[in-house]
Amino acid sequence: MTLDPLFDFSGKVALVTGGSRGLGYRMVRAFAERGADVIIASRKLANCEKVAEECRSLGRKAMPFGMHAGRWVECDALVEAAYGEFGRVDILVNNAGMGPASPSHEVSEGLFDAVLNLNFKGPFRLASQIAQRMSEGGGGCIINVSSSGALMPLPGVVPYSSAKAALNAMTVSLAAEYAPNVRVNTISPGPFLTDIAEAWDPEQREVQPNALGRAGRPEEIVTAALMLASPASGYTTGALVRVDGGLR
Repeated sequence: MTLDPLFDFSGKVALVTGGSRGLGYRMVRAFAERGADVIIASRKLANCEKVAEECRSLGRKAMPFGMHAGRWVECDALVEAAYGEFGRVDILVNNAGMGPASPSHEVSEGLFDAVLNLNFKGPFRLASQIAQRMSEGGGGCIINVSSSGALMPLPGVVPYSSAKAALNAMTVSLAAEYAPNVRVNTISPGPFLTDIAEAWDPEQREVQPNALGRAGRPEEIVTAALMLASPASGYTTGALVRVDGGLR
């Protein structure tokens, strides 16, 4: 691949949670294909190892790490392992998340806590700990992967939508707190044809209520991530980039 200098990540280290599948996998591949060494974090270590092998075949260093991104002790272990192996993290993508559907009056406290932990509590811990290290080092970029559900009504997944709204607020606050050395931004995806879409009915996979009339293809998340992570976007922080086909 001939690298555009605006998107050359040679010598950079990118850490992606939920990086073994779906949109996270696409972002891991995109960074590795453009020169970055990568850390793939997910609950299933075997899946992380498979992606790491793909990235090593591109000539990159790759570290798989099995962890639950909603638990602070495991977030801290990931940070220590990443810095122990590479000495720094230049790009953090908080991508791990889940949004199980349930009528709000049937949501248990355990489910509520699990959703908030994975979508907000864990990302806060990773972002804050890595932002502090980035700020004291050579700087860096953090990308929080949110959801269109934080911006518009999404019945049946209220804890998920609320957690993602908190993630959006966190982005703005951390961007101010750790500036100027650290940039923090949000990607807000709409419906994408990842493995989650396998549970959709056939019509949902074909048609969506957005301007483009369809769900996104997983590879269509890549350009937003590359743009926000690029040093050429040095004047972009605290921003939210919608990648949702023009949901309305």
